[in-house]
This record gives sequence, structure tokens and C-alpha cells, in this order.
Amino acid sequence: MLKIENLFIPKPMKKILLSGIVVLLSVSIMAQNGAYLKMNLEKNKVYRLKSSSQQTITQTINGNQQITDAKVDYTLSLKMIDATADFMVTEIHIDTMKTNTNAMGKTIIVNSAVDGDIKSAEMGDVLSCFANRLSKNALYVKMDFKGKVIEIVNAKMLSDVIMKDTSSITIAGMIGTGVKKQIAEMISARSMETIIEMFTYHLPGKQVTAGDNWDINVTTTTGGMYLDINTKYHLNGINGNSANLTVESAIKTSANAAPIISGPAKVTYDDINGLSKSTMITDISTGLIIEDKAKTHIAGNLGISGPGFSMTMPMDINGESNIIAIQ
Repeated sequence: MLKIENLFIPKPMKKILLSGIVVLLSVSIMAQNGAYLKMNLEKNKVYRLKSSSQQTITQTINGNQQITDAKVDYTLSLKMIDATADFMVTEIHIDTMKTNTNAMGKTIIVNSAVDGDIKSAEMGDVLSCFANRLSKNALYVKMDFKGKVIEIVNAKMLSDVIMKDTSSITIAGMIGTGVKKQIAEMISARSMETIIEMFTYHLPGKQVTAGDNWDINVTTTTGGMYLDINTKYHLNGINGNSANLTVESAIKTSANAAPIISGPAKVTYDDINGLSKSTMITDISTGLIIEDKAKTHIAGNLGISGPGFSMTMPMDINGESNIIAIQ
């Protein structure tokens, strides 16, 4: 093997050469601590992710606690079909959507994997019918390289198709009105953006090194509430093709948030606050989540008023969630 020491090189030049090798080695080591974190999907390849979450919601009415347990599962398929310098065009399917809610012994199951029944007297059957329709249709989404949804191109058309026969719903009264509002919210552009960005919007879109931080701030809607979620990401380090992150989100009611209208009642939620902490592993080559485990706590008071009454309802929510890539 040829060694530098055996070459006929003047001593000053040899020192320069050896110093250069040390610098190159140092640059190589530094590069292992950083990565360019952005969406980098292979064209026409399908990527699949799954989210599972559990929540316990405690509400106090006149000193009595009411507890609701909820389990929510989503699976999502994502395919990049075109790209420009500024954004990607993606085809996205919300393959499955399942919720299991148990409130005071009453269970409501919504499952997009079944056909459901628009004329059923059971709320779960009606909602399942519309969730099933959503799962069978593609969303065409413009998305930037941070994973933020710019536009769901066919949102209006899709909403019109899915909701064309809501007049066939036979559940009457306040419950029927509530079901129709819930369907409209479920397939609204904002709700679909929230679901998609849960899986995608977490990247800085630039070169970062271990120890770096970046922020992502969004306004989202859940259960009719408009919430600001301000999230700080910290890159702990790089391990092969994986970026290891610590994530912390502050949650609060959006400024001038619209109240929830439920029949004759109006519900305000001005002082909702919460915190979510998670550990996330991201695939450097694609920008997609490999795994994200989170715990969340939200608390505050709901103001409920209507003709002849007004009350305050303390609310406390504890939840855990997990997102994984599906091979």
C-alpha cells in the first residue's frame, strides 16, 4: 500500500496535505450529524402510514363527572404524481377511518370499512356510510416540501359528490341536525387538511444539524373547536437514515374562535390550553414519519348557554397517540 510518508513531498507540502486530510475527515464526521429534511418522495410510489390514538375526556356537570373514552384510527396512502420547484402534486387516500366512542355506557362506532346505512336510526351507521364514501375517493393535494397542504384541488367537487343525498337521512330533530353537521365537518377541506398534515407537516425544508430547532404553527379544528397548535421540533441526532426528534406542542383556543352551535345551545371554549410531547423518528430519504409517539393533556372550561340557561363545564382531556409507517 502506498503511504504518504513514502512519497517524495517537501515537508511544508506534506503538512498541508495531511492537514487537508484531517479537514476532510472532520467534514465527513460533521455531515453525519446533519441532514436536509424535506419531502422527497419517489414518483408514483405508494407510501402508507397509520395513526392510532386514545383519549379520555372528563367533563364535570353540576359536580358530577361524565367520562367519555374515544379511540380513533386512520390509515393513509400517499403518492407523488408530479412536482415543481415549489410544490408536489400528490394523490392521497384516507384508506380507513374508525372511531369508537363510549360515553356514559353508550357506544358509537364509525367505520369506513363498512358500507353503513344512510337511512338507519343509528348515528354510527349513518356516519359510517359517509366515511366509507370518503375512503373510496382520491384527494388530489398540492403540498410544499415541508409537508404543508397548500390546496386540496378537488375538495369542493368531492364534498358535493359525498353529500349529494344527505336529505335521505331519516334521523330527525336535534340529533339529525347534529349528524348532518358532523358529516359536513368530517369531509370539509379543513378537516381533511388536518388529517393529512398529522402525517406529513413536521419538516423544516432545509439543512439542519444535531441540536437545531424549528417551529411549525397551525390552526386546526377538532370536535368543532378551533385551536392554535404551536410546535417546536428539536433534532437530537442522526442515526443512519433516521432523524431522531423531540417534539413539544403548545395548544390553545384560537383568537376569535367561533363558538359551537348545537341546536339552541351555544358552546364557547375561550380558555382551552394544553401540551403535547412526543418522540419522533423521521426517514431522511423520504421525509416521512417512521414512528411518532405522543402524550397530550388539554384542559379548560366550556361555556354553555341557551334560552333561559347558562352554565360552565370544566373539561379535561388526556390522550396518547402513535403514528407508524406501514411497509
